[in-house]
Amino acid sequence: MSFSARILDWYQQHKRALPWRETKNPYVIWLSEIILQQTRVEQGTPYFFRFVEEYPNVTKFAEAEEDNILRLWQGLGYYSRARNMHKAAKQVVDLYDGVFPTHYSTLLSLPGIGEYTAAAIASFSENHAHAVLDGNVFRVLSRYFGIEEPINSTIGKKLFSKLADELLDQHHPGEYNQAMMDFGALQCKPKNPDCSVCPLRVDCVAYANSLQAELPKKIKGKKSRDRYFHYFIIEQDGKVLMSQRPDGDVWTNLFEFPMLETANALSIEDLQISSEFYELFGNSTIYPIGGLQKHVLSHQNIYASFYRMDYSGVDLPKKNSWNYYLLGNLDKLAKHKLISSFIERHF
Repeated sequence: MSFSARILDWYQQHKRALPWRETKNPYVIWLSEIILQQTRVEQGTPYFFRFVEEYPNVTKFAEAEEDNILRLWQGLGYYSRARNMHKAAKQVVDLYDGVFPTHYSTLLSLPGIGEYTAAAIASFSENHAHAVLDGNVFRVLSRYFGIEEPINSTIGKKLFSKLADELLDQHHPGEYNQAMMDFGALQCKPKNPDCSVCPLRVDCVAYANSLQAELPKKIKGKKSRDRYFHYFIIEQDGKVLMSQRPDGDVWTNLFEFPMLETANALSIEDLQISSEFYELFGNSTIYPIGGLQKHVLSHQNIYASFYRMDYSGVDLPKKNSWNYYLLGNLDKLAKHKLISSFIERHF
């Protein structure tokens, strides 16, 4: 039995019942694929239902306010995905009269859609013969064939892409792609795969040489940089002061408390005598809340401190992005995880 035949046979017995597999609608498939990037199925599923209910078609999505999309996205992270979805939806409406494309090359022209997502949408919606390559597929191929070339190297990407295309079942590409992804997620897992029940183990190079923990290989990325954020909670008449983040940095346009970033960790005493603090808040007194919190992003470690402030100024600090919002309306603002988690614990 061929490699692809064994994968499909396994899939018939073990495939997951996932809601986005019940449709051929490319818009719905697109929603699921973008939501599940960098996200576990268990975490992403509630978001999928939320977005399908709020925006049942691409026209509704294109017409939405970005703030509302970001609010629904809150907690998933990598917010550029949501912004690119909004841009892509608008292009589909403008260029294709609201008919979501299914051709691989057309899909690649939309913001936020790369080779994997284009292949997934094309094969799942129209059974077009394009092999998907996600983390699960890389792992299965690397282990089975004993490929030690890093999956994120230029040579590795070309090698794995060529191999995936050669193995693709030309008669059932959509089903085969789903099977490969499920096989990697459920059977050929990243850690401690149960090789004793694997239908590929007889020919698997990694199994024969005990290399499961070594493969796939990946070139390590650049070292993460540390950043130190100091957040200030300023309340007035049942309202709290919030700031909207600018373009060009993490969490663009999301809401948070007024914040100062420092080059190093500072004690509360050193923070209060800094020129940046005095320029904004004068001699205001601050009280620490909740202790130092670490929040890990791609290539960044955020160390966040929160302070409640007795603001002694008469006027609002002169920041265009700062405004007071009713405490009861904070759930209507799109916030990043660090802030939403703090609000849940302390408000």
